[in-house]
Amino acid sequence: MAVKTFTSATLSSSDTNTYLANAGLVFVKAQTVGTAVSTVTVSDAFSSTYDDYRIIYSNGTASSTCDIRLQLGTANSSYYGMLIYGNYAAATVSGANTNAGTLFPHCGGADSNYCIMAVDLFSPNLARGTLISTLTNLSGVNFGLFAGRQATATQFTAFTISPSSGTLTGGQITVYGVRKS
Repeated sequence: MAVKTFTSATLSSSDTNTYLANAGLVFVKAQTVGTAVSTVTVSDAFSSTYDDYRIIYSNGTASSTCDIRLQLGTANSSYYGMLIYGNYAAATVSGANTNAGTLFPHCGGADSNYCIMAVDLFSPNLARGTLISTLTNLSGVNFGLFAGRQATATQFTAFTISPSSGTLTGGQITVYGVRKS
């Protein structure tokens, strides 16, 4: 779609509807996280309406410092990825891999003050591998980038998040679809 430069303060309903309909992220659903839960499953999150998605979890807390992990559907194998992270206190950079794992392990972080997760998923509802990209906070003092793939040709409709230790309380998980142009 071509970029249009508006030159007047009055927009036609046709222009307004066209540009609103072609906006980037579209709200799909939101789910509130319960109290002291070890897993949260978000069903009906992915469909053929969108190829790619953004998932955000914020405003919750955890019972202990932990990583937030993500599993697609019920798939518990064929997860691959690479984490590159640094410790802000020591200015060191390290890496960790996931090779034939049971889930994506480094999708966010949490402690008694916060939970944060911002994940981009590519093709989770297409019959091909699903790719992931995320910025993450690990153990409170480490920040990094995680990218990977779930290698099965599965059309997922749901996902589950879980802490690497302890439980999660409160906050909201929001799913957005990336509009097709």
